[in-house]
Amino acid sequence: MASLKDMRVRIASTRATQKITKAMQMVAASKLRRAQTAAEAARPYADKMAAVISNIASAAAGSPGAPALLGGTGRDQVHLLLVCTGERGLSGAFNASIVRLARERALAVMNEGKEVKFFCVGRKGYEQLRRQFERQIVEHVDLRGVRQLGFKNAEDIAKQVIARFEAGEFDVCTLFFSRFRSVIAQVPTAQQLIPLVVEAAANNGSATAYEYEPEEDEILTRLLPRNLAVQVFRALLENNASFYGAQMTAMDNATRNAGEMIRKQTLIYNRTRQAMITKELIEIISGAEAV
Repeated sequence: MASLKDMRVRIASTRATQKITKAMQMVAASKLRRAQTAAEAARPYADKMAAVISNIASAAAGSPGAPALLGGTGRDQVHLLLVCTGERGLSGAFNASIVRLARERALAVMNEGKEVKFFCVGRKGYEQLRRQFERQIVEHVDLRGVRQLGFKNAEDIAKQVIARFEAGEFDVCTLFFSRFRSVIAQVPTAQQLIPLVVEAAANNGSATAYEYEPEEDEILTRLLPRNLAVQVFRALLENNASFYGAQMTAMDNATRNAGEMIRKQTLIYNRTRQAMITKELIEIISGAEAV
């Protein structure tokens, strides 16, 4: 049985841990507000950009001059998985859930006899994926030094992806990230970026005809790379908000668990101390009676 001194040290250590988790919870809550605002502000622009490009792409469908980012290479043999995770842990299952979704997609593609490559954004995803797919990781972007995410960060990632696509390194690119829904709900999401998935407009057959100047193909050549950067930027912002939401929840649970441990440890300490006092009293009384 542990001594009273060891028990006091253990209780003090648990209290110190509780203070740390409580502080981390408050920091995450503070940063979550800004991250959530940024993620929600990016959604309308990203959705509208996708809608505009889908409209133009529908008009350009089947055109021999359509950009490769829209029509693809005509093959489906090499898949690039762009996996965006966090740079830090202590956030529950946030990073693991994104990696799990990407791993499941990779194994499914490989089972079909196709090749998989990974482009990792974020340290945690890279560390988890390299245990199983180290030779298939072709790029790793570390954003630990970035204090505030900007469009430039997403644009640099998009340029690297496009450069690899134009070099013929892959046929299909899929983006993996966590969509922020609430503090307790973050949804791992897969979104195909290349070739672009054009969603048909639900307008009951009453499609509006537009005339474009310049031609659709030329417009798409300019817009598609920017759209890819916008979608990556949105994913980074969604990930940022999801990370702080998950960390806030995880640290709240850790603080509660520490409180419960302190309660149990204190109870054991008091019972042990009372038993020792009782034993000493019995020994004193027994000695007095013997005299």
